[in-house]
Amino acid sequence: MAHGPEREDTSYSGGSPTLSVRWVQGFPKQHVHFVNDNTFCYASGNYVIFIDIETKKKTVLQCINGIVGVVATNIPYEVVAFSDRKPKPLIHIYNFPGLTRRTKLKGNVLLDYTLLTFSYCGTYLASYSSLPEFELALWNWESNVILCKKSQPGVDVSQMSFNPMNWHQLCLTSPSTVSVWTIERSNQEHYFKPKLVKLPLEDGSFLNEMDVIFPQSVPKDPIYGPVLPLSAIAGLVGEEAETFRPKDDVYPLLHPTMHCWTPTSDLYVGCEEGHLLMINGDTLKATVLNKIEEEPQLEDRRNLISPVTLVYQKEGVFASGIDGVVYSFTIKDSSYKVEDFLEIERPIEHLMFSPSYKMLLIQTDKGSVYIYTFGEKPTLDKVLDACDGKFLAIDFVTPGTEHFMTLTHSGEVCVWWMEDCTCVSKIYLNTPAMVLACSPSSLCAAVGTVEGSVHFINVQDPESPQVLHKAFLSESSVQHLVYDQRGLFLLVGTSEGNVFILNAKPTSSFQIIGFTEVGKDILQISTVSLLETDIVEVLALSPLPETGRSRLEMFTLPVILPHVSATFADERGRLRDEFIHKYLYEVDHSLSSAVLDFQSNQIYGFCNQVPYICSYPLPEEEHSGVCILKPYQKVQSKQYGPGILYLSSHGLWLATIAKCGILCIRDIYSLETFARCRSHSHQGHGIQSMRISANGENILVNGTDDGTLIYLKWRHLGGNLATEIFDYSQRLLTSLISTMDEENYYLSTAPEISLDLGSEPEHTIQQDMRTSIDSSQDELVSTDVIKEIPWIQQKSQEAIKKEVNLFSEKRKEIKRGIKALAKTVLKMMEENETVDNIAKLEQCEFGLDLEELKRLNDESEEEVAKMRKDAEMYNLAKSYLAELIKEECWRSMVVKGRALKCFHIPYVVENFPMKDRTEEEQKELERVIQQKKIEAECLKLRKEIVEVHSAIGLVKKHHEEDDEEEEEEDKIAKNANLPNYLLGSLSTDFGVDTSLLTSQLELHSREEKINQIILLKDIIYKVKTAFNREFDAAYKQKVFEIARVKERNVRIQEIILDLELEEKVWQPEFEDCEMPERMLVVENEEITARKHVNPWQKAKAELITIHEMERRLQSQSTDTRHRALNDMMGGVLEVKKEDILRMVIPQPPFMTKPDAMWTEEERKEFKDYEKKVKELNEEKDKYRKSLEAELKKLQNSIQESTQNFDEHLKRLFERRVKAEMVVNQEELKINNLVFSLLLDEELSSRELFLSNYLAKQQQEKSQTSEAIRKSREDLDMYKEEYDNLLAEDKILDRSFKKEFSEIPSHQVDTLYKLFKRRPRIHKQKTHTETTSIVPFGERPGSGKLNRDNFAQLMKAMDELDNIHNMPEGLDPSVWDHFCATRRTKVENEQKVKQKAAGLMEMVAFLRKRVEEDEKVQQEIEKVFHELILLQEEKVKFQLNLTIQILLKQGQVELENFQLVLDYPDAILINKTIIEDLNSVIRTQGQKKVASMMETKEVHKGIYQIEWEHKKMEMEMEDLNQKAWDIQMLFFSRDRQKYLNEPNYESLISIQIGIMEQTIAVIDKTHKKNVENCKKLLKKLGKFSNQKDVANYSLSCNLREELVAVSERKDICNAMGSKLTCEKIVQERHENMMQQQKLTNISKQQAEEISILQAEVERLRMKTFPALVKM
Repeated sequence: MAHGPEREDTSYSGGSPTLSVRWVQGFPKQHVHFVNDNTFCYASGNYVIFIDIETKKKTVLQCINGIVGVVATNIPYEVVAFSDRKPKPLIHIYNFPGLTRRTKLKGNVLLDYTLLTFSYCGTYLASYSSLPEFELALWNWESNVILCKKSQPGVDVSQMSFNPMNWHQLCLTSPSTVSVWTIERSNQEHYFKPKLVKLPLEDGSFLNEMDVIFPQSVPKDPIYGPVLPLSAIAGLVGEEAETFRPKDDVYPLLHPTMHCWTPTSDLYVGCEEGHLLMINGDTLKATVLNKIEEEPQLEDRRNLISPVTLVYQKEGVFASGIDGVVYSFTIKDSSYKVEDFLEIERPIEHLMFSPSYKMLLIQTDKGSVYIYTFGEKPTLDKVLDACDGKFLAIDFVTPGTEHFMTLTHSGEVCVWWMEDCTCVSKIYLNTPAMVLACSPSSLCAAVGTVEGSVHFINVQDPESPQVLHKAFLSESSVQHLVYDQRGLFLLVGTSEGNVFILNAKPTSSFQIIGFTEVGKDILQISTVSLLETDIVEVLALSPLPETGRSRLEMFTLPVILPHVSATFADERGRLRDEFIHKYLYEVDHSLSSAVLDFQSNQIYGFCNQVPYICSYPLPEEEHSGVCILKPYQKVQSKQYGPGILYLSSHGLWLATIAKCGILCIRDIYSLETFARCRSHSHQGHGIQSMRISANGENILVNGTDDGTLIYLKWRHLGGNLATEIFDYSQRLLTSLISTMDEENYYLSTAPEISLDLGSEPEHTIQQDMRTSIDSSQDELVSTDVIKEIPWIQQKSQEAIKKEVNLFSEKRKEIKRGIKALAKTVLKMMEENETVDNIAKLEQCEFGLDLEELKRLNDESEEEVAKMRKDAEMYNLAKSYLAELIKEECWRSMVVKGRALKCFHIPYVVENFPMKDRTEEEQKELERVIQQKKIEAECLKLRKEIVEVHSAIGLVKKHHEEDDEEEEEEDKIAKNANLPNYLLGSLSTDFGVDTSLLTSQLELHSREEKINQIILLKDIIYKVKTAFNREFDAAYKQKVFEIARVKERNVRIQEIILDLELEEKVWQPEFEDCEMPERMLVVENEEITARKHVNPWQKAKAELITIHEMERRLQSQSTDTRHRALNDMMGGVLEVKKEDILRMVIPQPPFMTKPDAMWTEEERKEFKDYEKKVKELNEEKDKYRKSLEAELKKLQNSIQESTQNFDEHLKRLFERRVKAEMVVNQEELKINNLVFSLLLDEELSSRELFLSNYLAKQQQEKSQTSEAIRKSREDLDMYKEEYDNLLAEDKILDRSFKKEFSEIPSHQVDTLYKLFKRRPRIHKQKTHTETTSIVPFGERPGSGKLNRDNFAQLMKAMDELDNIHNMPEGLDPSVWDHFCATRRTKVENEQKVKQKAAGLMEMVAFLRKRVEEDEKVQQEIEKVFHELILLQEEKVKFQLNLTIQILLKQGQVELENFQLVLDYPDAILINKTIIEDLNSVIRTQGQKKVASMMETKEVHKGIYQIEWEHKKMEMEMEDLNQKAWDIQMLFFSRDRQKYLNEPNYESLISIQIGIMEQTIAVIDKTHKKNVENCKKLLKKLGKFSNQKDVANYSLSCNLREELVAVSERKDICNAMGSKLTCEKIVQERHENMMQQQKLTNISKQQAEEISILQAEVERLRMKTFPALVKM
């Protein structure tokens, strides 16, 4: 395998050993690219791998900057470009097949390039970067310059490609957009012009979008003003307004996945939803192609086609998806037909045609590459067979010179040929695997799996490996597999921290010897097994994360251990520590790797936190417990990240790998590096593992995340380094030859086991089931269950079974005791049921298992606590919600919402619930009221001023009459409000002052509307407050009425009882709506659940009840007087009148006898009795009638008072309706004002947006104008060059005969014909077959093609210049001159052609710029027009006010029926305007009369005024003289202060005190400054002494320098004076320029000084006291 020159091989001297890359094995994670017709390439780790399709030969190119990023190829130029992944990445371009660097591109990208693509025509390369730039750049990779670049933040592009037919077009596809970028060129300037493709909706239909900036279909509303775009309604004024759409108007579009170009410059785009789009390359219009369904049975599958990759072919495209099928889409017009073309077993990720279109490259998601060759017999060849994932483990097959093995996570084991990394065979374990190790003593390998088993594979025949054995050790995953150097033991480390020791020989069927326990998360296991010893020493490293240390456990395994394993291990298979001599060590710091040297006297460790390799000597004495190891030797590794150490087979080389990706081979004694190789990079997390063969010649290095396996070979390895390891490997192979022969013979005869992993176990055991206590069964019940269990559990169960058999008698005895105890407990429970409740025990108290009882009690308490906590949290949440509702709807209300109901009629009146005004609202209201008052006062003062100035000439009488009229008008204005029909509400009916309200006809400004809203809210508040006062009065009245009814009902109840009537007393009560506070209080009778009473509360209640009963009994036994009164007189001392109805006259006792048996006395008594009864009945009738009259009177009184209240409440109800009407009227006005404010804001937002958009367009217009100007200048210059070149060409043609005028004319004619002759360039005819296959045909020429054509032309010119073509008789010198002239002419013609093509391109560029400028100008004009219309609409909206007018309801009779219903030109004005105008006219008439009277009086006062004028002039002269005297009087500020200040003495004393304090502070500061100056003088003295010493040394040096200067001056004088003169001239010129510059500066400064002096003089004169005579 060949490799490129770019690799990092460190060589320390000419003969020092170095490591070189022999081959690299990796599989593509990105798209594969063709380099030429027979070679493709891909990136893998730090390398770019090239594979020849025919020979399968690989070539490797290494990236020196780390992992390779994205790759692109240019087939015509045969170059490959790739980026690295370092910060500020570079793009490297190499030739193929030479693999020499062409150039290195460096841009401004910070993190990474995501896409690279070459143009087919020209030397152009496009790159796209990811975060943070998202920048598209166009490179000229030959000249290493960026032609143009542009960023589109946040757009993550998934595919980028040039148009194969036109390099000016570039398509970029992201998951949501498709954009076509046009590259425009003008001479050497390049520009990007992107255009987005309008994609259809997810269902394939197109959305008719409305223009967001200038919507045309917006309706006009004549009532509520203009309807504005949604961006203005949303208040957007920036760039986001240009693309704003509401959430409801955003519909999901198609999601493009891949695209491909067609020969007609159209685009085919595959979408995630299964649609195929065709985009026109000129108009960028997308069309959804319709699928033709011919086979309904395939409809279900084809409906799921979601193209992952597209590639163009003639008559359609090839598409593939995740189903592993290549589909052929035959496209015709706007429909396509789907056919199955090819089926692959894996999902297809990429399709690509070869340059000749004879082969189709198919790349799967796993990385495999297939080549489908077209022809009469199509073939499908698997060029690259990828493994199932990255390599987790590698190892050499003994002896390590021919084969090696790899392992992937899915359980795929591959055997590879060492020479060229050819896959010999594969075997699939179908189970997740972790580690792999090959045995040094036999041709077998061990694989550790995640499920905890170890699979042994027979690799005696590398082409057909077989699974030999499986050992299921434990249920924890296997993380380490280590064979000792002689292949005696296999050490298996698991995640639980167990190390299993297995016999490594196949003849022992890989006997499991035992296990030992070490720390969890084992980091590394190393062994030392020397030929001269009979033991194997093992070292295990594990971390101690809680302490930050590392633990090292070392134990010894004797060679005879397989034969005596029964004595070394206990019954559970654990090896006894005293037999294996197990020692514990700890290191104070954490290690990532540790190995034991072959002398077993020290340990080498790789530090985890710091980049150091340390050696730790082991103590010679035996110890118990933990021994702390201290580092003896410490060497810096120069590798960062956690590292791993490996020892060579002879133990003299220490190999280190780390996260940085560098492999170092060190000497075991000095720890110095003698070989170093950077095979991987830190971007791929470095090296995962490495293996050195036994002879040390072969080294395999496996990457962590880059999926790359590298084979390193030694160069210049000789001397002792090679001899020592080679001799040791030979001795080791010699000692193992007999063992290997025996084991390999057994492997050749051993049968293969059938393992369907996960379905068939290795062995079947009998699993013991759980024991059950039963009276009739005493032994364990076991059932045969087929289940695979690990070896460690099997040993544990066997040990348990032995213990059970050993203690069976004891178990039976315990069982019998348990049964007897159970019978006793049952008997006690039966006895417990028969005893009294006070002596009965609880059921739980019979449990004998106190721990179980405690556990159950704890669980129940935890459950109760959990339920209690949940209930508390639920109650807390409900309480919080109730508190919020109560705070919002009750406590925050100053006036609680309540209702009043009538007593007899169904009327309900509700008050207005009201919240208190906030402090901000109160301040705002006060501000508005104050502002309104100020405005009213200002208006009043203005009127007074105007009236005073206008009435200056009126007489006093007129003045008095006007004042009286003004006072009357002011009183009327104060008392009169706006009429209700203009006020728009009936708020004045509630006594609300509306004088501060602005008229609805004057609300134009925003501030006035806001103030009006605040005042309207205040009116609503006052209306509600006024009604609530009336409601409160009615509520108090109802309370009084109910109390009075209750009072009367007491008497009514007594009368009803006395009359023994069955009437019910009507008792009115407040309902919940009338007293809502009752709803917030929960009464006891409302609670249906039984109250939870604690035991102590229950006991307390019982005690209180007993005491109450005792007290009552005691009081009844002592109250004999009360008992006697009840028995004798019914409990009263006198009979009341109310008791007459209950009085009964007792019958005489003889009335029980018959009448005939009565005596006279008895008859007399009977008559007296009848008389008393009659009198009593008469009294009763009389009293009953009085009671009935009283009852009726009370009932009538109650009825009358309640009906009066109902009438009052009825009126209040009407008042409530009116108040609500007023509130609604005011709220309607507020809503109209809010709507007008909102519309005003929308208009302002729209206007601001249009202004911003106009500024943006104007800026763009300036840019386009500048571009046009620059383009025209470039075009003029270029055209001038073209004209000059064309003129030179014509001059060459015309001057031909003059140059050859010395030769005969016939020869001149012959030469002229030859001069005009041009060679014919034979174009290479492409094969008809190739032309028919390649869909793009011959593509436009590129710069390379032009150069090739020119070179071919020059080659043909060489044939024409041959001496054989010279005419006869011509001088050879003339022929040579002729050939040179003709060649110059041909070259000039080629230049003219190139200039003409460039001129055409520049003209087209200028035309596009002019079109863009015109388009921008049209947009600006459109914006201007829209802005003017908007401003007109805004003015119209501000003038057309919405007012609210109250109209009387009823019918109006009209005299005539010619009623006009349409008033388009009508203007609504207030009639007070007409009245005011009339009053102004009357006032002006009166003023005119007054002015006429005034003119009469003026003439009379003229003489008096002249006399007064003279008098005043004389007084003025006196006053001027006095003023002059005062000005001349000197009057200082101190005198002024003395006169003005009443407490002058105290002021002077205060100033004196302040000055004394100031003097003290100044004195203190001066002393401190003196001290500082002294210190500074000391420091300066020291510094001056140092400077003196330095000056002395400098003076000494100066003498030497003066000597050197004089010598150099002599040399210069000796050389000549010309150079000195030139220098003097130059110095004089510089001095003159400097002098002139300083002169100009001085002039400017002089002018500035003169100006400043004039300003100073002016200011001085301004402040100087004026002494001018008045």
